[in-house]
Amino acid sequence: MSLCSPPGDARRAARREVVDPGRASPPPVRLPMTYVLPLRWHADGGLAELTAYLRWLAERVDVIVVDGSAPAVFARHADAWRGLVRHLPPDATTRGLNGKVIGVHTGVRAAGHEHVVIADDDVRYDEAGLTAVHRLLDRVDLVRPQNYFDPLPWHAWWDTGRTLLNRALGADYPGTLAVRRSTFLAMGGYDPDVLFENLELIRTLRAHDGTEAAPAWLFVRRLPPDAAHFRGQRVRQAYDDLAQPARLLTALAVLPAVAAAVAARRPALVLAATTGVVALAEMGRRRAGGTAVFPAATALAAPFWLVERGVCGWIAVAERFLLGGVRYGDTRIRRAAHPTRALRRRH
Repeated sequence: MSLCSPPGDARRAARREVVDPGRASPPPVRLPMTYVLPLRWHADGGLAELTAYLRWLAERVDVIVVDGSAPAVFARHADAWRGLVRHLPPDATTRGLNGKVIGVHTGVRAAGHEHVVIADDDVRYDEAGLTAVHRLLDRVDLVRPQNYFDPLPWHAWWDTGRTLLNRALGADYPGTLAVRRSTFLAMGGYDPDVLFENLELIRTLRAHDGTEAAPAWLFVRRLPPDAAHFRGQRVRQAYDDLAQPARLLTALAVLPAVAAAVAARRPALVLAATTGVVALAEMGRRRAGGTAVFPAATALAAPFWLVERGVCGWIAVAERFLLGGVRYGDTRIRRAAHPTRALRRRH
């Protein structure tokens, strides 16, 4: 059976059921799986919503929150989540520039199950998503679900253009992955000194001949950031392309191409290119049932995102060579991710 399309039972589980309000709901099925959530918060504006999600999760899987927040915030989280989840600080013996990776290492080592979901604090699984990931991990070492934003403010609409292009050309990079714990430990985890940590984990697994699945039909909801946080991530996300030369060269070519078309007074070229980008994004939207979670207007965001990436790509390259890396918290990270061949040589 192909991992690119869901089995019949997964399709049925993904459908929304009509519940009879007069009938008591059966207790949720508990899966032998651990959910690892690394976080580092400076404020608790979303604490109530996250706590409600953790309460829902804890009825279905074991939950470990690896909390790198400041002591006062950590203490408030401990009070809110006592008896609900395992609430741990990051392992002080693990060193690295990327705090999320340290949190992942801490959580996976502490997990009590072979199947482990790793998710950012804005990811919101449903029961069908957890079940599908669990079943896929019976056959592969790593699963890459497909995130979508809900709700969809303007900046989430904008960033969905990137998601659709990724879907059309291969697979997206979500805010959640799922791994087999034994595989993760056998390969020694992954480098905590890189920026694009999800790509680093995927490539490290490939270097160790692990198997992966990127089911385009496995949709997992993600909450959008606020607009200020979105703006602050633009160059940092563009810096990720330094680990993917073909994508980087494409991004760097956008501005010169637009400038050349304008200088030649050939607006038809710009219009044709824009239409082609929208058509490609629409292919990604229609792939594997994506129209159920990606509204039709999201394909129109792709040209705007591509121009933004063209601008931010040049800024990212400048930061790499002039400043030694991109800003990440209180430091700068130089490397986006290692090439798979380098990881294979190291292995």
